[in-house]
Amino acid sequence: MSSAEEDYNFVFKVVLIGESGVGKTNLLSRFTRNEFNHDSRTTIGVEFSTRTILVGDAVVKAQIWDTAGLERYRAITSAYYRGAVGALVVFDITKHQTYNVVDHWLKELYDHAEASIVVMLVGNKTDLAQAREVPMEEAKMFADNNGLLFVETSALDSTNVEQAFETILKEIFHKVQKQKQRSSQSNTVSLASESPESTAPAQTEKRPCCVAL
Repeated sequence: MSSAEEDYNFVFKVVLIGESGVGKTNLLSRFTRNEFNHDSRTTIGVEFSTRTILVGDAVVKAQIWDTAGLERYRAITSAYYRGAVGALVVFDITKHQTYNVVDHWLKELYDHAEASIVVMLVGNKTDLAQAREVPMEEAKMFADNNGLLFVETSALDSTNVEQAFETILKEIFHKVQKQKQRSSQSNTVSLASESPESTAPAQTEKRPCCVAL
């Protein structure tokens, strides 16, 4: 199993952002470990997990970072946006307030991440559809108007969780392929020039974290 884990072509760093309690940690655990914790506590600081998937004929290691949604941790987590090639902005479809602040999260993301980052808006907790406060059409229109991918998910019953992560990873991969076609550089180009300190502990990989988009 360890040899398979090391056999990959790309590492894509993706961050999960959004208000506390929208289900970011359970989306992460559902995708990387197929687990759901009903008693999951608020994430303190930053956690990350990895999962390797096949995209076309390439093996991609997804490095998914779960950033705490509480205001007092934002100064800590902002440094972890650097080097990310994808982001899932998550809100709770049963709490309109978590959708209202999506603009804030997008601003913070674009302030700290590469301009070419691939962003997906995720409405989570569709298993609580009877308590919905955010119409899907409204969120979909917002995503379309802002050039974002969009999907609704349920980490509880697994609805669209695989689809969400696979879609954003495929979009990142396609952007990488287009960049390679336009450039004569080798496929080991670094996505962002970062100091070793800023990328610890994740950058212990044998290959570059990310690829220029």
